[in-house]
This record gives sequence, C-alpha cells and structure tokens, in this order.
Amino acid sequence: MGMQRRAIIATAALAPTTWLNSWADSTPKPTESNPPKLLLSNFQDGANYVLPGGGWRGFSDRVMGGISTAQLDNAQLAGRGCIRLTGNVTRENNGGFVQMALYFGRDYAEFDASDYKGLDLLVYGNNEDYNLHVRTSDCGWHDESYRMTFFAKPEWHRIRIPWDAFEANKVAKPLDSSQLQRVAVLGWMREFQADIALAEISLYS
Repeated sequence: MGMQRRAIIATAALAPTTWLNSWADSTPKPTESNPPKLLLSNFQDGANYVLPGGGWRGFSDRVMGGISTAQLDNAQLAGRGCIRLTGNVTRENNGGFVQMALYFGRDYAEFDASDYKGLDLLVYGNNEDYNLHVRTSDCGWHDESYRMTFFAKPEWHRIRIPWDAFEANKVAKPLDSSQLQRVAVLGWMREFQADIALAEISLYS
C-alpha cells in the first residue's frame, strides 16, 4: 500500500496501551431522532473526528503476556485519510491479537444505538480476514464479546454489518445495542501480518 503516514500510537513492551484521542467531557448522544446515519468516527480530509465522549485506543496481546506487535497510525492511503493498524500477529506466549478499539466514553460508558440496524465501515485491507468485536454492559471478562469476521480487500470498500451478524462469545444474553461500550477491529488468533485501515465508521438505520 503506497501511502504517507504519521505514527501517533505504538503498542510495544513498554507501552502496551495508549490513547489516540483525548476524551471529551460529555457522554455521546445522538443529535437527531433516528437519523439515517450516525457518524461515529471519520478520518477523511483531515477530519480526525470522533463522536463526542469517545476515543480510540490501540493495543496488542502484550497486555496479557503475548508478544504480538502493533502500531496505530494516522495515515493517507489511496486518497483518503484514515487510521491504520499494522503489526505481526503471533500465537506465541498464549497471545494472538492486535486491535484498534473505539470506546464510547470513560469508565465503561454506554451508548444507545438501538435506533440503528448495525455498523457501516469504510476499510482498506491486505486480502486477509479481520474480526469486529462489540462489547456491551453484559460483557464482563476480557474475552466476553460479540464477534464476526470480515474479509478486507486492498482497496477502499464498505462493509455493512447488522447486529444479528454478531455471535456471542461467552455471553449468555443476545447483543443489546442500547448498551454499547466498545467496537474494535482486530487481527485475530492466527500467524499473519496485519494491515488494516479505517477511514470511517458509522451506524446505519
């Protein structure tokens, strides 16, 4: 992928978690009643936008003793501004992931997305599978989440994922979109070089 990029966050042994964006003081709230689309984050044309109250965080399995490496960058890729997650994913040392995660607020703040049908992402990949994980207030331990897998082509393309496409992992209750806490894109549980860029993520109705 030919592009320019500026490193803004690196997940390494000495810095396993770092915040990409500073947190807004307010809890995010939709500004309209059920608009057709609600933008959660946009990096195109220098926007660097995150829904008020939210923030991005990048990290790898090093937070739990793994040795995968990850870097999250501000980038320009094929004519679009984006954030780009790269790194080496390895299962060694009981690890196996790198991720970039959008939090809806500090201290497990919840966001009500029940007026929407699912998530819409504008992504650029490297002909590999990636995971999308959603956590809600029904999720407790770190491996509890709602998950799906998507294939990312080496071109800008949209993927639209309805809530019912997510499968519960170690969570008894179905996904409750009124209690979202985090949405994350991951290179997940296999040996490969991760390279996934995100220009926009939104909710669609």
